[in-house]
Amino acid sequence: MFTMKRRRPPEETNDALPAVATAAQGDDSAARMLSQQATSMGREAAEVRGTIEDTHKTAVAQALALKALAGQVREVTQAQARIAEQVQAGEQAVGRAGEAVRAVGDEVGGIVDSLRKVGEAAGDITQIALQTRLVAFNASVEAKRAGEAGRGFGVVADAVKDLAGKVEASSKQIMGTVGKLDERIAALAREIRSQQGQGAEKGAVHVALAEVTQAVARIQEAAQQSRDVGMALDRRMGSLETEVATTVGRLDSALGRTETFLRISEQMIEAVVDSGVATEDTPYIRTAQQTAARVSQLLEDALRTRTLSEAALFDERYAPIAGTDPQQFMTGFVELAERLLPQVQEPVLKLSDKVVFCIAVDRNGYIPCHNQAYNQPQRPGDVLWNTAHSRGRRIFNDRTGLASARNKRPFLLQTYRRDMGGGSFIVMKEAAAPITVAGRHWGGLRLAFKF
Repeated sequence: MFTMKRRRPPEETNDALPAVATAAQGDDSAARMLSQQATSMGREAAEVRGTIEDTHKTAVAQALALKALAGQVREVTQAQARIAEQVQAGEQAVGRAGEAVRAVGDEVGGIVDSLRKVGEAAGDITQIALQTRLVAFNASVEAKRAGEAGRGFGVVADAVKDLAGKVEASSKQIMGTVGKLDERIAALAREIRSQQGQGAEKGAVHVALAEVTQAVARIQEAAQQSRDVGMALDRRMGSLETEVATTVGRLDSALGRTETFLRISEQMIEAVVDSGVATEDTPYIRTAQQTAARVSQLLEDALRTRTLSEAALFDERYAPIAGTDPQQFMTGFVELAERLLPQVQEPVLKLSDKVVFCIAVDRNGYIPCHNQAYNQPQRPGDVLWNTAHSRGRRIFNDRTGLASARNKRPFLLQTYRRDMGGGSFIVMKEAAAPITVAGRHWGGLRLAFKF
């Protein structure tokens, strides 16, 4: 849902600042000059930090994209390896097909020999049928001569003669069919056995097999080249991943250093304010403290009158509001905040034309009710408009937001760069004061203003 960040308490970052405050008490002009210089340094540090932060975000996004791309390259390389294996298997299959064709050629030759023997046998049958018809004819003639005594024998002789005729016709048909088969199969055998021939004499089957073999060889060569390129790219991607990771690490370090510069400039200004010397930030700091006190009183009154329970006021069960983008949340104190806070927050916007916003947030950076200009209902599907105009009921736990929300000192002054959308940024300051209710730290009052 959201992340928590722990910021080092301001008093831990620079032990030398009390001395600055002591020196400032003796010379108001020097203190004001120190404040101005610290402000200038803070503004520059915020600009640098914002630029580095943008670069860091870009680098992180590039690192993630590069990691995904590297994974895809590895998948492609693995696929190429599988292709090479399949091509090799195809080459072996073509070889086996060639062997099978040659074996078929030998088998076809055997069939031709068998068919010729069948033809020879059919020829023998025809000759026998002719002889049988001749014998039957002679027997029929003799039966007629015998008269009544040879009548039965004549019938049999006629039947034998008819049968012999049919056998002869069948044999001739067999011989004709065998002849045609013999021609066709012999042609097939010649085609298959012509594999040793050259040029036009080479068989069409073997020409086709040779072409397939060559095509498979070309595929295998192309697959190997592609695989080599993929492996080289994979190695380069690994190097780029390392380089980008190193860049991200250096940007992380640079961000940490800008944090130090920002904190020093902020503490210098705070030290001057603590000394009692009025600076250009003093009105905003005092207003933030006074407004925080008013919010504390309103919330105290709500508890005293039992308008809201303490459990509801300190509710941290941030329930997501369905259909919101950016995500908004509900808590037990939203309705009370929307009823009470505008009367305190809105008048502060008139303090100066430099004031950008004035809002009360709980200790986790949750904004129950923003200023009216930024507290509009969301428009479904319009993320850009929602981001700019529907900032209430959202959690802002960035560096500035969380530091202001968790600050327990009398005040906290921060400098940061704010994204105004469309590639536009402005550097602002923010004065924050703690809001305490029923002896417990509830959150903070954030008052942001321009330089």
